Amino acid sequence: MSSARLQGTGQKLKAYLLSADDGTLMRHAFQALLAAAVVFVVIDWNELGAARSDVPGFDPMQPQAVPILPPALTEGEPANAPSEITADPNTLKQAIRFELKPGGILSAEGSIEPGAAGRFAAEIEARGEYVKTVLLNSPGGSVGDALAMSKLIREKKLGTRVAGGALCASSCPIVMAGGVTREAEKGAVIGVHQIFNGSKEKLSPEQAMSEAQKTTADVSRHLEEMGIKSGLWLHALETPPDRLYYLTPEEMTGFALVTDGATPVAKAK
Repeated sequence: MSSARLQGTGQKLKAYLLSADDGTLMRHAFQALLAAAVVFVVIDWNELGAARSDVPGFDPMQPQAVPILPPALTEGEPANAPSEITADPNTLKQAIRFELKPGGILSAEGSIEPGAAGRFAAEIEARGEYVKTVLLNSPGGSVGDALAMSKLIREKKLGTRVAGGALCASSCPIVMAGGVTREAEKGAVIGVHQIFNGSKEKLSPEQAMSEAQKTTADVSRHLEEMGIKSGLWLHALETPPDRLYYLTPEEMTGFALVTDGATPVAKAK
């Protein structure tokens, strides 16, 4: 591009920035960040495949049925976690299991594999009105199933909780967001990162980007409906899929991921 054209483009940009109102600038900035994040999701997926070639049983040419966990987690303990995770790593790697406990608590431990939402719905249906709280301990997994589980939790007006020493990462906070009350005990570890292609179907870069955009929109809309503030999802978009952004207790409160005691959220349905 010639210097004259470049100067003309710069002048147009300057004029736009001076004339646009704050709301327009914020909206366009968010759209630019979202577009960039989607591009990096596709790039990160390819880089993640190359980076994880040293993991036994991992074939970078074959997308995984369950999203790959951050490298430190597959070794047993996430790096730089704010608290010690006491959950058994092998339990976290297994398909999510549901177990009814005293006091109306349904524990949900393990990875959210494709089809988990259907099993969860059957469990809730079988337990009738007994279940009051879903106790989460999961490294995440299928975003679609996490969304479906979260929506059912809100429909049934259930609470969600992450116990001290338990993990709720990746898509698990989406499930947590469905609770009409949401609790994170002292020592609970909650983290987020970018979504990425975890299906068996091999997608072209264009298809992967389209799916990432749609999923991002679905998650953003759902979190807003659940009363979660946008900063939580922005941290996820900014964090590569082989890393976790760990939320501090102050951030959990600030983003409304946890509620004030037993008081239901205002948008409970």
